[in-house]
Amino acid sequence: MGLAMPVEKPKQAKGTALRLLSYFRASAPLLALVVAAAVASTVFSIWSPKILGDATTVLFNGFLQKLRHVPGGGVDFAKILNLALWLAGLYIFSSIFSWVQQYLMAGVAQRTVYTIRSQVMEKLTRLPVQFFDAHPHGEILSRFVNDFDNISTTLQQSLTQLVTSVVTFVGVTVMMLTISPLLTLAVAITLPLSFFVTRSIARRSQTYFLQRQRHLGDLNGHIE
Repeated sequence: MGLAMPVEKPKQAKGTALRLLSYFRASAPLLALVVAAAVASTVFSIWSPKILGDATTVLFNGFLQKLRHVPGGGVDFAKILNLALWLAGLYIFSSIFSWVQQYLMAGVAQRTVYTIRSQVMEKLTRLPVQFFDAHPHGEILSRFVNDFDNISTTLQQSLTQLVTSVVTFVGVTVMMLTISPLLTLAVAITLPLSFFVTRSIARRSQTYFLQRQRHLGDLNGHIE
């Protein structure tokens, strides 16, 4: 019964979030390392396409010089090799910092969830028998198992994804401005327009999607 309960919204979302964050006080140094590793991994991953673009430019310019028979012209393979080594180093360091970030955050999340589980278990042992008579066992198990799984998943993924998304947005914007301010302006103009167009189309297509699912269900029921 409790496993099929609808999703409920917290009555005090801000208070719940602050109370959840209070469990991270003991892991503040590790969280600082997680944020630093996330920033480093994202910066290296953003920088990599710039190096790849420089290598492509060197290759293209050398090819043009070869076609135009420029004296001494040609592809500078030594420079391309140097850029390839830089690119490989960036990918390696980005992967290392990403692994460190996920490893540390998994430990912090599991210790935090373990603390909350222990407190909930102590609370359950103090509750009177009338409470268990008034609440189905499935509901209690759903609260104790599914909710903690959701908390663990959120702590391991959402926090690091938030940091990564912010750094990626800022880094990509800076990188685009350094490459071409005009193209950056064009992207900044078209993105909001595409968002509104996609939203309007999705709003209208949702009705047809529901009708399609309803007709498909009727068809499957008729065939069976």
